[in-house]
Amino acid sequence: MINSIKYFEENCISKFEKLEDNFLKEPTKFAEYVMGLTDELNNLGLKMIQETLESMDEMLRKSPIRKKNWVIESRTSKQLITYLGEVTFQKTLFTNKETGKSEYLLDRIAGFERNQRLTEDAEAHLLKEAVQTSYRRGGEESSLTASVGKQTVKNKIHRLEFPKNEDVVEEKKAVDYLYIEADEDHVSLQFREKKGDLTENENHCKNNCLITKLVYVHEGIEKEAPRSRRYRLINPYYFSGTRKGNENKELWDEVYDYLDRHYELNKVKRIYVNADGGAWIKAGMKQISNLVYVLDGFHLEKYIMKLTSHMLDTAEDARAELRNAIRKGTKEDFREVVERLKLSMETDSGLKRLEKASEYILSNWTAAKYRLRHKEGVVGSSTEGHVSHLLSDRMSSRPMGWSQTGADKMSQLRVYDKNGGDMLELVRYQKRDLPKAAGAEYEVLSSVQIQQSEKNRHGELGKYTEAINHHMSLQNKKTVYFNGHIWGL
Repeated sequence: MINSIKYFEENCISKFEKLEDNFLKEPTKFAEYVMGLTDELNNLGLKMIQETLESMDEMLRKSPIRKKNWVIESRTSKQLITYLGEVTFQKTLFTNKETGKSEYLLDRIAGFERNQRLTEDAEAHLLKEAVQTSYRRGGEESSLTASVGKQTVKNKIHRLEFPKNEDVVEEKKAVDYLYIEADEDHVSLQFREKKGDLTENENHCKNNCLITKLVYVHEGIEKEAPRSRRYRLINPYYFSGTRKGNENKELWDEVYDYLDRHYELNKVKRIYVNADGGAWIKAGMKQISNLVYVLDGFHLEKYIMKLTSHMLDTAEDARAELRNAIRKGTKEDFREVVERLKLSMETDSGLKRLEKASEYILSNWTAAKYRLRHKEGVVGSSTEGHVSHLLSDRMSSRPMGWSQTGADKMSQLRVYDKNGGDMLELVRYQKRDLPKAAGAEYEVLSSVQIQQSEKNRHGELGKYTEAINHHMSLQNKKTVYFNGHIWGL
């Protein structure tokens, strides 16, 4: 810290004064004043980080505790990209007397990996930007004064693993109705397994479409404000991913586990599923009991429009008749209306369109009835808007190609962010299963544990340990704190 203070006195103060002087001469250049101060404060921060890391390394070299198990091998420099910028510092390589293996003890104590370039704070900012815009922008925003390439961002995202929601609530909620909404987005692939493996059908269309699934649960809807016309979901929680094959079952298992941990399911009257009737959705519905399938309003209207688009001036009357047949009638009543609509269709392609639209509604008949009746807690569906906002906005609204891994990880990252996930915690979660470094069989004790151990060991005299600590200088406190980590080496 001493060198940083000297740097501040010798360099920063004079630059701050010059910046202020220039601003007073030209008050309209406030932006230049702010940016100049930011740059200088940023440089000071980098100096402080460098000095702190090198002082930690120096304490390791001088520590008699370290000398019991480790000997000095050599020194080298290391570069790290932090959110403030790139930091270069000196660190020491030590060799373990028992195992003969070498290790940078500073890296172990600070949690740095062997070939790590990005610090956790920089990586968290990288993810915050990449989840919203692009890999390139994520690399640019990882640091204020440095950047990484889009390939690095891509690699980081492809390797992400996401924690399962296993939070335990003190008391489960008791609600009358719960809602599950499900839909999908279609993203374009660059390739499936390797570049060049996409094939074309007879219509010269490539098989480059990949489904990304979105499922979310909530307790209903409410107005955003008393006089607002806009509504919002009550306590929503989101799930996503490509989830093919058996992974689809895992997706729905996660949905059920979330509901079971947060709600008194035996007290819920009904759980409504708002969806378009996709095969992956119907397969998942079989895994959860007490579900009532309600056809998504967007898709129901979409197919009613297909049945009546050729009716011109009488189209609205025909749609009203179809809705009434679905709401109050039987399948035969609906088929009779469709047959009359076919009489006005003159082309074979049009007849095929009507037949396909009719089959869709009939295959989701009961779900369509629930949608139009709006009884017993049925609410409007918002799947299209959520798919657009959560998935399409980043993944398919603009021309772009994905790998299967990239699409899966990005969709999961989008809902992790939407659920309020902390990017720094996600970065740290990636290190949960890292193997211990050489020599890590020695237990690492914190300074708090050491103080408590000394207090217990000395009995009545131990109560003075904390009093002594309160009267230590800042430098001595730092030494005590860091020695707590050296003890474990």
